[in-house]
Amino acid sequence: MTERSLILGASGGIGSALVARLQGMGEVVGLSRSGDGFDITDEASVAQHLGALDGPFDRIIVATGALEIDGAAPEKTLRALDAEAMTAQFRLNTIGPALAIKHAMPLMPRDGRSVLAVLSARVGSIGDNRLGGWVSYRAAKSAVNQVVRVASIELARTHKGAACVALHPGTVRTEFTRKYLGRHPAVEPEAAAQNLLSVMDGLTPEDSGGFFDWAGKPVPW
Repeated sequence: MTERSLILGASGGIGSALVARLQGMGEVVGLSRSGDGFDITDEASVAQHLGALDGPFDRIIVATGALEIDGAAPEKTLRALDAEAMTAQFRLNTIGPALAIKHAMPLMPRDGRSVLAVLSARVGSIGDNRLGGWVSYRAAKSAVNQVVRVASIELARTHKGAACVALHPGTVRTEFTRKYLGRHPAVEPEAAAQNLLSVMDGLTPEDSGGFFDWAGKPVPW
């Protein structure tokens, strides 16, 4: 049977690489704001676009998000915190994926294996935070991890073969990270996509609710 995949955020660096990789593996549907008018921060848009799709999808990936929104760079300290900038981070990086999960769950098969993955970030790990800074982005990613955890509990009641997880793709060389790479090693989007798909392929229902990095290793909450 041909695998069906749905990529939300299909025009981004990682999203487009995921679409390209998955096209050789089965049917792929990609949605993005630039290409389809899919606005993950607007529930009406999310409901309209996902409601128009025919499921089920064996693999659903929420690959939306941004580190810098409307020119607001990540804060170096709490003194730089701005309420509007923080709200924007939560709207895009937490509320948006939560809305996507809400409307994507009905598109998942009740029987058999399926994966629902949300791209998170290691900086969203509370236990791994040793440097501080990036308050709004960190908090928004921590919050979306909790959303994933809640969704995994609900899915387990009705979708016995599903794995719902948060994934850290590593540092990827995209427009998203260009200004912040510095000397940090980074991989190209194509390599990141392959890494993420390999992790997803190895997931079982017992992994549902987990937070994993690009190599499949658990990330502390």
